[in-house]
Amino acid sequence: MNAVAQAVAVESAAPLQVSGFTHRYDAKVVLDKVDLALQPGSVLGLIGRNGAGKSTLIRAMLGLLIPESGSAFVFGEPALKLSDSVKERLGFVPQQPDALAWLSAAQMFDYLSRFYPKWDHRFVEDTLGRWKIESNKVMAKLSPGERQRIDLVRALAPQPELLVLDEPASALDPVARRELLREIALRAGESGTTVLFSTHIVSDLERVASDIAFLHDGRLLLNCPVDETKERYARLWLPANVAAAAPAAPLGKRRHEDGSLSVIVERGADGAWPEATRLPGARVDALGLEDLFVEIAE
Repeated sequence: MNAVAQAVAVESAAPLQVSGFTHRYDAKVVLDKVDLALQPGSVLGLIGRNGAGKSTLIRAMLGLLIPESGSAFVFGEPALKLSDSVKERLGFVPQQPDALAWLSAAQMFDYLSRFYPKWDHRFVEDTLGRWKIESNKVMAKLSPGERQRIDLVRALAPQPELLVLDEPASALDPVARRELLREIALRAGESGTTVLFSTHIVSDLERVASDIAFLHDGRLLLNCPVDETKERYARLWLPANVAAAAPAAPLGKRRHEDGSLSVIVERGADGAWPEATRLPGARVDALGLEDLFVEIAE
């Protein structure tokens, strides 16, 4: 492939995609054959309990961690060998920002702006002013919430085409969280920025995400548009006398003290619920996104 064709391929490739990711720490599997792809302009919420493997997956997707097996590509380039031109299109906020903590925010922004042709100085000034952050104060002396806000500004200032946020609101108060979500929605809606953000706060996901990926115990259990979840998944309750006929339940099954069973079920390709929903005494309950999260995570 010549240089021009390669450049076109990179430009048109999916912003972020991974295949067959498997990784373990000591004997514990933290990622188990994970496949995931982001479509251009989408806002994907990666949801799961603390310890589900979200941060490990994000780090591996961006080439910051070498998985035991699997591959990752960012705009068509191997994540472990990203060119400077692709790095310029990427913004990333780790869960615990601690880089360059000996500098002030002003010094850090001045330094980093030299590496990004599209750095938005006006956005930095306006946002720091709106959030009342002292840019001349050494970052190590700022509160966790202030540090997280500064890291968000740092990731947004280059006007990235792909924005990856790992628990971006964990140290933010409700007002700051709402502003962050508004900024994500604005970037995605007006600039077509592709966004991946991990969270365990379901309400945040519902406000801005177009798609949801549920990671549980290292496995990706579901990946679909947020709007489809209420129509696609439900809780099937079966009384004890027919519980033995329960369908397979890859997303969750719970047996109750009275012998009854509740199972997360999914509509088939034809739009129909499993046959077990027509058993005597069976009941199908609609699930909101938070209910679905609790049912799967428990």
